[in-house]
Parts: sequence; C-alpha cells; structure tokens
Amino acid sequence: MQERSSVGELVNRLRREFDRYSPGGKLPSSRALVERYRVSPVTVSRALAQLAAEGLVVTRPGAGAFRARPRTMAAPAGDTSWQEVALSADGASDVVPRSVDASGVVVSLAAPPPGVIEFTGGYLHPTLQPERALTAALARAGRRPGAWGRPPLDGLPELREWFAREIGGSVTAAEVLVGGGGQAALTTAFRALAPPGAPVLVESPTYPGMLAIARAAGLRPVPVPVDPDGVRPALLADAFRATGARLFVCQPLFQNPTGAVLAADRRAEVVAIAREAGAFMIEDDFVRRLVHEDAGPLPRPLVADDLDGVVVHVSSLTKATSPSFRVSAIAARGPALERLRAIQIVDTFFVPRPLQEAALELAGSPAWPRHLRSISAELKTRRDTMTATLAIHLPELALPHIPSGGYHLWLRLPDGTDEALLTTAALRAGVALTPGRPYFSAEPPAGHVRLSFAAVAGTGEITEGVRRLRTAFDEVTGRK
Repeated sequence: MQERSSVGELVNRLRREFDRYSPGGKLPSSRALVERYRVSPVTVSRALAQLAAEGLVVTRPGAGAFRARPRTMAAPAGDTSWQEVALSADGASDVVPRSVDASGVVVSLAAPPPGVIEFTGGYLHPTLQPERALTAALARAGRRPGAWGRPPLDGLPELREWFAREIGGSVTAAEVLVGGGGQAALTTAFRALAPPGAPVLVESPTYPGMLAIARAAGLRPVPVPVDPDGVRPALLADAFRATGARLFVCQPLFQNPTGAVLAADRRAEVVAIAREAGAFMIEDDFVRRLVHEDAGPLPRPLVADDLDGVVVHVSSLTKATSPSFRVSAIAARGPALERLRAIQIVDTFFVPRPLQEAALELAGSPAWPRHLRSISAELKTRRDTMTATLAIHLPELALPHIPSGGYHLWLRLPDGTDEALLTTAALRAGVALTPGRPYFSAEPPAGHVRLSFAAVAGTGEITEGVRRLRTAFDEVTGRK
C-alpha cells in the first residue's frame, strides 16, 4: 500500500514540473529521480510507466524518458445515430430483448469517489487479499516447465483434480472444466442449457449479475421466493409447472443477497423437483471459501450427491483472493458437459496457462489455508461490528437473517422509505450502499438495501459508515 501511495505522489509531482521540459525534451534519468525524490527505483519505474500510459511521457530503451509531443487535433466526431436503428432492428424478432443493463453489476464493481466509505464492494479489501501469496505463486508459476505454452482445453489436469477434490462426493476431474471466473462460467452455463426466449427460474431476490446474464442471453427470468432456509420447494414446483422452464439457478450456500443457506431437509427435494421437471439446476457456489469463523461444518455442494446430471456446479477462487485472479470451475455430467465444453472453447479457447499454474501453486502452498483462516475470523469480526452498530444507530432497518458466511447484510427498509432517495442521500453523506431493486426480477415486496463489510478498510470504517447512513436516513425520512 505504501508503494502505491509513493507512485501516485511521484506521478503528481512530475506532472506539476512538466513545464520545465519542452515537448520532446529529455527528463532526468531514473537514477537522478531516485536521488531527487528519495524514492525507490521501482517507484520511479512505475511512475514513468503510468505517465507513459497517459500519453504524457515517451520512454526509449537505452535513451531514457522524454516529454511527449502534443497530440494532433482530434478528428471530428462521426455520426453513430444509425446504430440505434440497426441494433433495434436486429432484436425486433426476439421474444425477450437482449439489450444489457449492467447497472446492477456496476454498483459492486465501480470504486466510489474519494472519501466515500464503500458498502457496495463485492471483493475483499486489498488488506484482506493474499497479495504476497499471489505474487509468490505467480512468480513460481512462471518458472514451471511449459508455463507459457498452450494448456489443455479443459484445463490443467492437476487443477481439475484439485477442484474435484474440493467439490467432493463422486465428482471426478474428468467432469470439471476450468473457466475464467464465476461470471464467465455462469454465462457459459446459461448459453448451454437454455435457448433464447426460454424462461429461467431464479431465486427472488438474487444476484443482479445473474439476471443480467439471463437477459443478455435472451432468457426470461421468473422469480421463485426464498426465505431464511433458502428457496421454497413448493413454490419452485409451482413455477416449473406454470412456465415449463428447463433451468433453475440457485445459490444454496450464503445466498446473495439474503445470506440464506438451503436447509438440509430441502436439499434433496429441490434437486428432485428439478429432475421431475426434466430441468437443469445451476448451483452457483460463489462464496464457500468466505465462511465465517462461527459457521460450523458446511453442507457439501449439491452436485456432490447428484448422480443424474441435474446439477451444474460453478465455483471460483476469485472472491477469496483478488478480483483479478479469475479462475473458476464448472462441474457437470453427461451430454451437458460436452455442450458446456464446446461453448467455452468457442468463446474463450482456454484460460491462460500462467493463471492456472498460479492457482495450483497458491492452492498447494501453506499460505492458502492460513489465508482462509484469517479471512474467516476477520469477516466474522466485521459482520458482528456491522450488525451491532446497526442495532444501536439504525434499529429501524430490519435484519431478518444474520449470515455465517459471505460478505454482506440484507436489510429491509421501513414501509414507505424510498430506497433510491436513501441511496442518493447516503452518497451525499459519504457512504455508498447498494439499493435492493436490482436484485428482484419482478416487483419487490418492499424496499431493501445491501451493505457489504468486506471492501472497507476495517471496523472503524464500518462504524463511521453506519453513522453516515443514519444521517442520510434522517434526511430522507424527515427526522432530526
């Protein structure tokens, strides 16, 4: 973190001093910059690389760095209005519009403005990421024999075997495909298992990225309500009968956003309902590695006990490591596996081999279990801090379920509270939160917000963020 800060400071100082150099003029040598600003050679190198990426500096190997010459005047803007007609005409015959609304996903991906506390983030804060272990794993991976060659299309056999062991049950390495992140794996699964225009059953509420994938594939999401014990089997059976759907998407462990875990007495029943309907079930096991310290033993994935190929399992290493460490697995059986494999190959060819080798290095290192234990304890501490602080400062927000895994809380707003106004007021108060509306594929039963505790710097930011949210809530509800 200190190195990143030093790079930014040096970049700003060099920008302010650019007027000293004429366009094309040579900047001081790296050694001179190290001595002048008392920074490391690595900091100088990264600062110059950033300025080069911005088009302000040109570097010439063996010659040094030079101030870039002014760019020529930009060409006049073209007229792209014709695209509106072309894109609309292409979709005129679609049963379901295939336009993509990414707003629900962008909320959890975009960094908030400086000074705003991030209750929206879907990834671990940099201080929680295993940066040293990842760096070491990637360095070791790059030295492995053949690390920069073409990998097997299904993924490295050793990595497929590791994922199969992690899933457990009767799943074998031959039934696992290595993919490039959970979102990509889900996209492949949607395309493989349902034709455009078909209904797809989804939990309600559910992850907005899931709904975006479905709609982009031309599918029609149909909601099935969940409660603290997961999806409701009777309503799932009703939805299959009413729609004729052949696909159901489920997050049975620490569901996003409710945090629910599918109850033991519902697990086999839900799979049986899908099997009776002649349907597939996508199991999105996205945060198994973000279990809290007090969770107790976890149920194993549904696919582990499914011999008939009903369940298509998706899991990823990304949530427990870094947003840029995009390695996932798809487990399936029968002809569905071959279709998934074909679509993944056509779409992406394969996951870069250095990334797969790094995943093997990381998973096999002593640092991996230590990291998982560390985040398990830290996430519990953060969850407890957020729930306690909300109970004190915002008791009006109902918390129907406190999860024992994952990275967020799902809160119901008092009747009549406008979640859009609250989201805007919160941002003015200096805290970013996620409104609940994008999590519903149909009309929501009430206003909700989702608060993440993983992306903040620590418990101090959680306490301060809730205090700011109290200010926003009072503004919206007219309280003093």
